[in-house]
Amino acid sequence: MTYAIETKKLSRYFDDVHAVKSVDLVVQRGSLYGFLGPNGAGKSTTIKMLTGILVPSSGEVSILGKNPWNRADAISIKQQTGVVPENLALFDNLTAREYLTFTGRMYSMDPSTIRERSEELLSLLKLEEVEKKLTVEYSHGMKKKLALAAALLPNPDLLFLDEPFEGVDAVTSRVIRDILAIYVRRGSTVFVTSHVLEIVERICTHVGIIAGGQLVEQASLDELRQGSSLEQRFLEKVGRPQEEEINLAWLEDGRGRSGLAPGGNGPAIEEPADSGQDCPDPNSQLSESQSRENPS
Repeated sequence: MTYAIETKKLSRYFDDVHAVKSVDLVVQRGSLYGFLGPNGAGKSTTIKMLTGILVPSSGEVSILGKNPWNRADAISIKQQTGVVPENLALFDNLTAREYLTFTGRMYSMDPSTIRERSEELLSLLKLEEVEKKLTVEYSHGMKKKLALAAALLPNPDLLFLDEPFEGVDAVTSRVIRDILAIYVRRGSTVFVTSHVLEIVERICTHVGIIAGGQLVEQASLDELRQGSSLEQRFLEKVGRPQEEEINLAWLEDGRGRSGLAPGGNGPAIEEPADSGQDCPDPNSQLSESQSRENPS
């Protein structure tokens, strides 16, 4: 069986830092795979290696049964995949429609298909009202939506989405979830990272958890939860802080608060202790300065 994504002992080092250590991923075709982990765990580094942006230090990668580091295979893979990266790199001097047209041409799409799909995606993602504005004027959430539209435009077999729900409103989040559900239903594959565990639990069929650069869990969502919540299992795998480790008594009981007025209505302004010296008069200082600059 050919998997959508398969890695063997995939590793990436940055000098003495082991960002990703011997990761063995198996992502079945037609699955919506949630790749989870705390900040700095190695999620984005892994996606960069899977999408051909970053060369692995060691290990093997197979994307749709092909080797992304073989030149001929790499071209074929890029024609069958769409990517929403962590750091959005849109062309600032293009409008949304121009950016989608450029993307479609890069995939050698028919001009009429580009135009029709662009209109549908811009409308669906609520970007039609700003489609004539340059992307440099877009908010982070708007840029995220445009990047998703570009990734969906060629109707690829595999989508890589790095934090697609970050910075988007609740309505758009629901639209994205519905789009991904349709996309997976037809047999395509989604590999998504997200810190929003509630959304992952709602949409994903399989989950992988990475911590400290190592894959600590990989299973179907039901197998992983085992009657519990995804959040509970996630915290167990990555290590949750114990109650006794969180020792902030001053925060809990309000002791040692400073700068609050007795009634709690705002900051209290305390007069400085009398040092026996008069405070300088700013008006007299200004007059002296003006006299020096404009001698009579």
